[in-house]
Amino acid sequence: MGRRDFRAAAVVAVVMALAAALVAWTHHLPMRDPDGASLPTWFRLPVIVASAVLLDVLARWALVVRRNRTFIGTSLRAVLVERWNRDQIWFTVSGLVTWYVAYVAFRNLKSYVPFVTDRLADPELARLDRFLWFGHDPAVALHETLGTSFANWVMAAVYLIWIGLVPASLAIALVWTRRSAYGAWYVTAVSVDWLLGVVFYYLVPSMGPTYTSPGWFDSLPRTPNSEVRDLLLSDRIKVLSGPWDTGAVQTIAAFASLHVAVMLTICLTVTVMRLPLTIRVVSWTFLALTCVATVYLGWHFFVDVLAGMVVGAAAFVLAARATGNPLRRREEPWTFRAALDVSTPAERDPLAGHR
Repeated sequence: MGRRDFRAAAVVAVVMALAAALVAWTHHLPMRDPDGASLPTWFRLPVIVASAVLLDVLARWALVVRRNRTFIGTSLRAVLVERWNRDQIWFTVSGLVTWYVAYVAFRNLKSYVPFVTDRLADPELARLDRFLWFGHDPAVALHETLGTSFANWVMAAVYLIWIGLVPASLAIALVWTRRSAYGAWYVTAVSVDWLLGVVFYYLVPSMGPTYTSPGWFDSLPRTPNSEVRDLLLSDRIKVLSGPWDTGAVQTIAAFASLHVAVMLTICLTVTVMRLPLTIRVVSWTFLALTCVATVYLGWHFFVDVLAGMVVGAAAFVLAARATGNPLRRREEPWTFRAALDVSTPAERDPLAGHR
């Protein structure tokens, strides 16, 4: 694949950036660093990737020293040269840049939705939910079934863990898969998730039950999830009151659930790569918990979850086509032992046959 690893992701990033610039220009809106008020993404992502690189090199260096009893300095240089040649550096940097551009454009486009349309589809989505749940509101039904104490904390934890999961998975895809077709496939798929998600935000603008039917959630004790909910509402009010007077961005949009979409993309990727069974089971279990949590906490309607499934699957398939990957599982299971096999300075790449 070489220097074309992220050609499709770059196209997605450029399209989204141009769309964000166009909406900002036509509606006289600012373009913001979506995380500028806390820890900027342009700083956080490189730090995460650099940490992954350090772990990658140190793990292989330690194994070389232990197996070959070579001079420490010599073995470290050998691992660095083998693992981080020009192609690998280009792969990691280009993947990071294209994903970051798509992410920033996505967050800004999401922030612009209430300025482009004041229509909200929440009443229609709520009616559709009640139809699918035989006259019941899904969030209320889950509260009655699971309770509102221990389950509330579990659901809050699941939802908040996802926030750190995406940058962590990005680091893994760009570092530990070694310029593989799978790494390019995954990063491109997540970019397509953002693209398809923002299209749905404009087609079906909505806020979600936690904001449109807050009474449903009065019985839930406060958790860190409650703080996030209140913060997002505060940011929305600030942005709508004066988009040029605040550095915040508006991040409330329900249809479709990109928590579900991206998590499904992760699950499909680890399944196709044939990662260890434990990782696959944990991934699919976390997807199931995410689906429940997003409805239980009121971030999304049940139909948002269904739409998220469609987005995640579509992004996975489209990215496969765009990166030239066949929609089939690896012939051989991926193993940590193979990935860390550095019995010689030139490491065996377990994905070499799939590039």
